[in-house]
Amino acid sequence: MACPRLQATVRPGRAASREGGPAGASLVPALPARAGRAPVIRMSEISRLLILIGSVRDGRFGPVVASWVADRAREHGAFEVDLMDLAGVEIPLALPAESPKMAGEAYPRPAGMADLTARRDAADAFVLVTPEYNHSYPASLKAAIDWHFTQWKAKPVAFVSYGGAAGGRHAVLHLENVLTELHAVTIREGLAFPSYWANFEDGEPLDPQAPAYAKVLLDQLAWWAAALRKARSESAYPG
Repeated sequence: MACPRLQATVRPGRAASREGGPAGASLVPALPARAGRAPVIRMSEISRLLILIGSVRDGRFGPVVASWVADRAREHGAFEVDLMDLAGVEIPLALPAESPKMAGEAYPRPAGMADLTARRDAADAFVLVTPEYNHSYPASLKAAIDWHFTQWKAKPVAFVSYGGAAGGRHAVLHLENVLTELHAVTIREGLAFPSYWANFEDGEPLDPQAPAYAKVLLDQLAWWAAALRKARSESAYPG
């Protein structure tokens, strides 16, 4: 199921981006504004959030987007935020013969992946930050997903994407199918940044409404993280 995303439009009168994108592009939320009282977060409800930068390509924009998302998550108040870059992780494409689902804790992962595995084990929720390459997501992210199974199970996953005209939506559609197969819970609301080279300036989206739509994503992610953490503590997930 496709996530509602931020759509790109063009505002006249703005100088062209330093990165050469179309002049004056801004982000206009595709969802209506949602009013309501801010929830009170108790310390017992704080969830550990792991944000993964999915691209390892030279010159990637992912760290800029992920840093902005991490700042919004810290401001939100419901998360202990952990930001991790897959570019610093050993992620072989060749996998062992047995699946991680069947092998469980005995699955033979490389030593350079131990930190990623431990941080995934500890996380209550995930945000995957991904570009769109050839109408899908990067091989680095797919390999990082495939080396794990139990670490995803019965945990919520949200998506933040960036790309050209589609803003990474094709990548997210594919990721939703994959994560559902791993028994993760995918969050309906997401963020996409079309023509990202023109829609960011000094590490910030040009449209001032973008943080409000990040909050919608984080509100849902926090709800699912708390609910599923409680459920996992009370009984083993049957899958």
